[in-house]
Amino acid sequence: MNEIVARALALADEKFVTAGGPGGQNVNKVATAVQLRVDVFALGLAPDAFHRLQDIAGGRMTKAGELVLSASEFRTQADNREAARARLAELIEEALTPPRRRVKTRLNRVGKVERLKTKKARGAVKAGRGKVEW
Repeated sequence: MNEIVARALALADEKFVTAGGPGGQNVNKVATAVQLRVDVFALGLAPDAFHRLQDIAGGRMTKAGELVLSASEFRTQADNREAARARLAELIEEALTPPRRRVKTRLNRVGKVERLKTKKARGAVKAGRGKVEW
């Protein structure tokens, strides 16, 4: 595991809240949903990784630089905690990996000629759709 991910998991502030949705009495009386909060500035991310994390997180990051994740898909606190922590680790790992550079491809002469021929044919089809002069 990456050291930044480990630091994020250590700095994460967990809060258990009651989950919404179906579940009857268990949902109403047991706080099983977890809300994970991490101060992103405390992680010491590189600027490019921080901006990637901002883009990936979207609305889950506050203006104060706090990443808020919640998990309520399981019936137990432990399972929801694991799900939220796994999601946090996944987000940070994705932000830390820089995007792969696109390799430019070059179209050969025959490909260019074919492309232009199809464009001309398509243009001719479209030109034939105009008003009919009697």
